[in-house]
Amino acid sequence: MEHPILFISIILETLGLPVPHGPVGHGLIQQLCAPYMTYTWLVMAFLFLVAKLTLGNLELVPGNGQNFWELLIGGMDDFFADNMGRELTDRFFPMIATFALYIAVANLIGLIPGFMSPTASLNTTLALTLIVWVSHHLIGLREHGLSYYKHFMGPVWWLVPLLLPIELISNFARLLSLSIRLFGNIMAKETLLAILFMLAGGFFAPLPIMLLGVLVSVVQAMVFVLLTVVYFAQAQEHAH
Repeated sequence: MEHPILFISIILETLGLPVPHGPVGHGLIQQLCAPYMTYTWLVMAFLFLVAKLTLGNLELVPGNGQNFWELLIGGMDDFFADNMGRELTDRFFPMIATFALYIAVANLIGLIPGFMSPTASLNTTLALTLIVWVSHHLIGLREHGLSYYKHFMGPVWWLVPLLLPIELISNFARLLSLSIRLFGNIMAKETLLAILFMLAGGFFAPLPIMLLGVLVSVVQAMVFVLLTVVYFAQAQEHAH
């Protein structure tokens, strides 16, 4: 959901670039300039600049910025290692940690009037989900080889006709649940804020929803990352 006025749209008009009127334009340039794409570039630039400014000079006695990143990165590393093992953590930490930071900032940026959350677009959340879904199957195939199919067969052979369709449907349903959960919650937050700003923005009516939106944004980022870790760990486990 877009706010009535998007600052990025004003910048694009100033630069002479197309501003699509829908979520996605018709041409390649319009698609690259779509709001969910341009705010993705903005989130990426923000994360890069913040990391550069706070970690430009690493010190033996860390300052506030370095302390923040050491606490955050160390906490995520410990959490991932406890839930999916050190080997998978070392291999996939950069990807999952990037997802965590990107989703959290992308969710929160929509709370600023005139901005939108890239995660309020299904294009963004589905792309993230596809990466997770494909990755966890690659982990399973790498760990178990062709025996990975046993994860979908059930504990005993005579239950295969019943459990195989259920396991396949539930696995494909992860594509919908993981993407639509994030998309739906953030779009609902964006829609509600847009309505409140239009109806009673001058009376601070959106303020309680903005405070609640901070909680929703952080929780949804945590849920996405938690489920990613769970899927990776399950794919590595032996079938029972």
